[in-house]
Amino acid sequence: MPITNCVFDAYGTLFDVAAAARQAASEPEFAQLSDRWPALAEHWRQKQLQYTWLRAITQAHCDFWDVTQEGLDWALEKTGLEGDAPLRERLLALYWELQSYPEVPQMLQRLKAQGMATAILSNGSPDMLRGAVTSAGIEAVLDDTLSVESVGVFKPDARVYDLVSKRFGCAKDEVLFVSSNGWDAGCATGYGFKTVWVNRAGDPVDRLPWRPAHILQDLTGIPELAGL
Repeated sequence: MPITNCVFDAYGTLFDVAAAARQAASEPEFAQLSDRWPALAEHWRQKQLQYTWLRAITQAHCDFWDVTQEGLDWALEKTGLEGDAPLRERLLALYWELQSYPEVPQMLQRLKAQGMATAILSNGSPDMLRGAVTSAGIEAVLDDTLSVESVGVFKPDARVYDLVSKRFGCAKDEVLFVSSNGWDAGCATGYGFKTVWVNRAGDPVDRLPWRPAHILQDLTGIPELAGL
């Protein structure tokens, strides 16, 4: 079946999750972060994801904003920055206005110009996703933003991936699903989507029963993989 829908994970795929820590580190009042922001950003993201998996397994769902804060608190303690309330407040504020990666607007514009349906499918809460989409200025090139909050469980539960066909009425193999998380792309392959792993860091492929169909370094090649 030809691709009719391009669906993207949000954080780390369209939006740069390290941008909050990088921006705060560039501000004079947070000089204490200047040499620690890469480690803090990495720990923050790792814990944010780990907490979603644990909550999905234990059926203890919560809003993604909760695990975002919990992940940050762990990362601040890990990097010796716990108790710095102004820094914590600034980092959380910046997370609501993450930058998109440079190639994102043009890539989405190309997809829409050729009649492709486009959407986000994310662990993020609706409010968080609206903030990121608005900050990046990509509202006009997305048909919808789908959040796990409508099913009450985080990825990679199949009920999350089901949201795409429910919204667009498409078959699984008409969907090109794009994620910067190797585990997400792999599990979406097992679900039945055609998949792309955006492997910006050059990481090894996750040892799972399924592999992403395609691996790219960034999003510029998505229109070609979609058949445009």
